[in-house]
Amino acid sequence: MAGTPYDDRDGFIWMDGEMVPWRDAKLHVLSHVVHYASSVFEGERLYSGKIYKLTEHTERLFESARILGIDIPHTVAEIDQACRDVCAKNGLVDGYIRPVAWRGSGQMGVSAQEAGVHVAIAAWDWGSYFDPAERLKGIKLAMADFRRPDPATIPAKAKAAGLYMICTLEKHKAEANGYADAMMLDWRGRVAECTGANIFFVKDGVIHTPTPDCFLDGITRRSVIELARRRGYDIVERVVMPDELSSFSECFITGTAAEVTPVSAIGSYNFQPGEITETLLNDYMAEVQPEAAVAE
Repeated sequence: MAGTPYDDRDGFIWMDGEMVPWRDAKLHVLSHVVHYASSVFEGERLYSGKIYKLTEHTERLFESARILGIDIPHTVAEIDQACRDVCAKNGLVDGYIRPVAWRGSGQMGVSAQEAGVHVAIAAWDWGSYFDPAERLKGIKLAMADFRRPDPATIPAKAKAAGLYMICTLEKHKAEANGYADAMMLDWRGRVAECTGANIFFVKDGVIHTPTPDCFLDGITRRSVIELARRRGYDIVERVVMPDELSSFSECFITGTAAEVTPVSAIGSYNFQPGEITETLLNDYMAEVQPEAAVAE
């Protein structure tokens, strides 16, 4: 389906409690979300017929909505079941699921108390987020110019659409310059994350990762931390400064879309995907889909 517009596909989307034909899942141009980015969303993966950490994702969707003052008119259990149902309706065994909640067209202007809230869930086939050949040898990251903002200026703990505007800008720029993605600093100049994934580094057998105090503590991030601890690896969540990049031997990123992806370079800094990265990549794939684990 590569290159096929997302509004012109076969299948069904769950929308406001009903399965609707894919092409009929629409919203009005005067919906509040179009003008004020008032939406929250999730990204989930279906492996061998099971959605990985489904309820954790749904609970985060509801927490993001709560932070933005969006009252989702369904329960967590209802959204969980709707995610399963839309995968089944579309005949998916492996795929990507996108639940999204947004403010509608009942009111226009900054105020949105009467705008109404809508929820939709789409699911489709989607392979590796990065080119598979590049992924195994390590992707290259640019250094982003935009920074993750101060939590005093944005709802940093919400997976909200508006927070991704600068991520799109940085990813476009990175791809235009031959990179797969970009690593962002926070407003203080500390290493934060990539445009849609958390980041980890390895030094002398110890794994280091930035403290998620102004960006999402990803569900995949937490899963990988748990897998690392099971292996007995030392893992440290701390402030990571960009001038430390030259001291790390390995680097990898994590996310629902990215899964575990090795990094070979960030700007002028080079890394060699090694034993720890490979082990955690295998362990993660074994966790989500045993038969998909990369052979050691």
